[in-house]
Amino acid sequence: MRQNWRTTRPSASEHAPFYAGYIAAVPDGDLLETLEGQLSETLQLWREVPPAKADYAYAEGKWTVKAVMSHIIDAERVFSYRALRAARGDATPVPGFDENAYAKEAPTANRTVRDLADEFEHVRRGNIMMYRSLDDQAAGRSLVASNNPVTARALMWITAGHERHHSRVLRERYLGG
Repeated sequence: MRQNWRTTRPSASEHAPFYAGYIAAVPDGDLLETLEGQLSETLQLWREVPPAKADYAYAEGKWTVKAVMSHIIDAERVFSYRALRAARGDATPVPGFDENAYAKEAPTANRTVRDLADEFEHVRRGNIMMYRSLDDQAAGRSLVASNNPVTARALMWITAGHERHHSRVLRERYLGG
């Protein structure tokens, strides 16, 4: 089964311009290896969050550390659901999602950093297994999400770039390093 989508970055025609920065943030190489490496790096970062920082927000109106973690998990689920639909040939348009509304409703106050890390691990491992099964034809299929065409391949690359972006924000603005 060919899987050139794993090493070939999506073209600009495969996603909305908003996502170009996420895709550009993904290092060259095999995307599945990147996603697997991110899993280890992200879990290490999250599991090193001091308990006193879990509910910390670096500025008024910003999400807490746990809210950022929850957002990464929510977005990964949304992106992978869209990728699955596209890969399976379901071109039914899907609406956007309001990450701020999701964050507001996510019950992070009652969750621990460890719990969120465990959830991320399970979500990411499941997505990697699904992505590994796709060939170039499936990865190249598209649907309309948030009123923009997007391929399954682009959604997988967006997932990796989105996580990189938010992990960088966690390190720099929340955890001081």
